[in-house]
Amino acid sequence: MSRIPVTILTGFLGAGKTTLLNRILTEQHGLKIAVIENEFGEVGIDHELVINADEELFEMNNGCICCTVRGDLIRILGNLMKRKDKFDHILIETTGLADPGPVVQTFFVDEQMKEKLFVNGVVTLVDAKHILQHIDENDEAAEQIAFADVILLNKCDLVSEADLVSLENRIRDVNALAVIHRTTRADIDIAKVMDVGGFNLDRAMEVNPHFLESGHHHHHSHISSVGIEAPGDCDGKKLNDWLSKLVQEQGADIFRMKGVFAVKNQTDRVIFQGVHMLIDAANGGPWGDRPRKNSLVFIGRHLDRAALNAGFRSCLA
Repeated sequence: MSRIPVTILTGFLGAGKTTLLNRILTEQHGLKIAVIENEFGEVGIDHELVINADEELFEMNNGCICCTVRGDLIRILGNLMKRKDKFDHILIETTGLADPGPVVQTFFVDEQMKEKLFVNGVVTLVDAKHILQHIDENDEAAEQIAFADVILLNKCDLVSEADLVSLENRIRDVNALAVIHRTTRADIDIAKVMDVGGFNLDRAMEVNPHFLESGHHHHHSHISSVGIEAPGDCDGKKLNDWLSKLVQEQGADIFRMKGVFAVKNQTDRVIFQGVHMLIDAANGGPWGDRPRKNSLVFIGRHLDRAALNAGFRSCLA
């Protein structure tokens, strides 16, 4: 049974989430998407579009479904799963300031959710005009960027090319893995938002082969990315023990962890992802003719590059 991909959308108030959500719910993009609106604070959905909003779930004329979370996310997802024939993707919009961690973790913790759904990726909308002032004085802004798999740098029409380039470099300091799209009025091919390729470390390495050396710590948000790469095989037990200990001790500071490992005596790639204290492992399919190697990325604060490298090397078989 194929699991339904879930995309988590985050971003500051005013970054353009409403515009993007309304595009998803009205454009003829050919995707059947269930949009879950977080009800705290702003209401993103244009109520002109919503025919009978007293119901919890309503269908849009382009085949998408929209609902609001008034209570428990897991309950809403459960209701959606009962209508499984109706859609092929779920988008969850999180509130303006929140660290999306707890929402991502829901899909690691709940066994029923794990069986039916998987997190395809976190998309963060950033207001290009205002983010620079936020990123350095506001932890939440840096955290949302740290969590992203895809960043939509929105309102690009209001910012010079030179500023956009320095902004992109600044974002890469915090998160070396994210794919960045420049947008104006959140105008982007919806498929690009939904098809994050979730957890695609290979693609990130292709996008930015230099990120393993990155790590300019001259900014006071102290959030950075550390990448580790090593050929050969890992000892599965040592790897497990090391990662478990690491997230217990430093999980609060590790926003995201992603890894593709070659584990001794296993023909398939092992894919890890972690959010704070939680780790989830999945099968990444056979190595085939690719060289067996290990790639691991941490994004978080106060990361000790040397200690992480040494810890990982102790796991090599």
